[in-house]
Amino acid sequence: MTFSTHVLNAATGLPEAGVAVRLERDGEVLHEGRTDADGRIKGWNPGTGVHRVTFRDLPSSFYPEVVIAFRVDDPGRHYHIPLLISPFAYSTYRGS
Repeated sequence: MTFSTHVLNAATGLPEAGVAVRLERDGEVLHEGRTDADGRIKGWNPGTGVHRVTFRDLPSSFYPEVVIAFRVDDPGRHYHIPLLISPFAYSTYRGS
């Protein structure tokens, strides 16, 4: 299974490059990196279980970090967790 994410600034309509992203399972850091010029990270392999993805260094945001917990049940599927940010709000969903 693979994991990817995409950070999009809803106020500007543009992707957010350089956002720090950390993926953890059971308190262990599995992957760390920064979003590319298109606001994306892809190709990480977290394995099954409950995971936390943490986004830091969000530009022009009230939130110093956003943490999203999610469960990986099917190791044969791709898991995509997008983050839409604006200065005073954020949202996420299960992407494809």
